[in-house]
Amino acid sequence: MKLTVEEHADVSDIEVDIRCVTVDRRVQALVAAASALDRRLVGTLDGATIILDAAEVLYAEAVDGRTFLYGPDRVLESPLRLYELEEQLAGAEFVRASKSLLVNFDHVRALRPYLNARLELILSNGESVIASRQYAPAVKAKIGL
Repeated sequence: MKLTVEEHADVSDIEVDIRCVTVDRRVQALVAAASALDRRLVGTLDGATIILDAAEVLYAEAVDGRTFLYGPDRVLESPLRLYELEEQLAGAEFVRASKSLLVNFDHVRALRPYLNARLELILSNGESVIASRQYAPAVKAKIGL
């Protein structure tokens, strides 16, 4: 892969051009990473509204009708339902891992088989979450298995 960066004073925003023979997994990953940079999420913590980059979120989980965004050092409550977050993050590295869980695959460090055809996903902060057997094939497909 060849990477070229050019600075132009007359450009008002960042432009990314990708030239390739075919759109393969690497190209899709580049597009997802570039588009995730501009995605912002909103959550609340101690009554304050916090704006954060989607890339900071390790996973999102729905618990008792409320949706939480888990970062490396804090947990925020999201005003969105999990399916709304999934739609907003479409094309990014987020994968549905269970009925109540979305995982940011940029933070997945390892996969381990778990009971009943489920998968254990070990995240960058050492925490682990479980992918249900219904969603395990999609998780495996994300890494090319």
